[in-house]
Amino acid sequence: MAATPTAKPRTARLRARETVPAYGVADGVQSWRYGLQARERSTVERALAILGSRLREPGHMLASPDAARDYIALHIGADPCERFAVLYLDSQNGVIAFECHFTGTLTQTSVYPREVVQTAMHHNAAAVVLAHNHPSGSLTPSAADKALTQAFKQTLALVDVRVLDHIIVGGRGSFSFAENRLM
Repeated sequence: MAATPTAKPRTARLRARETVPAYGVADGVQSWRYGLQARERSTVERALAILGSRLREPGHMLASPDAARDYIALHIGADPCERFAVLYLDSQNGVIAFECHFTGTLTQTSVYPREVVQTAMHHNAAAVVLAHNHPSGSLTPSAADKALTQAFKQTLALVDVRVLDHIIVGGRGSFSFAENRLM
């Protein structure tokens, strides 16, 4: 029986200066980038690549949470429907991957912690940064946002994955649960 070549798992560690893999991000009419001209889309993609490579630098998440917020905002901040995404981190808080898990409507999305736990285990993540956008532009977390954050903290703690932050992006800014002492 001949050995079959094995595919490189998508969680393979990237070297510093390589971009962060992003899965499940919006494309087509579901994306805010849809109406951009080719040159503008290219500029956004280049900005994401630059931010993604900076996030790959060791310890960068702790040194600059602004880079994580900018990266998240570029991916989902201006999307016309609500999206819930997660940055998966290793034990040194280096970024493993960014995944957009759930897409909803203009005002809400259904989120299932079980799927995030499965993906965290798949990536062998030690910590996560939760993120979602508010298409309305309002950065005020709702009661549901606060309850969801606590549910994720409790659920992920069962498998030794820490929730470092929950970031809301929208309009021209962002809101950090950690910076506002809501964690």
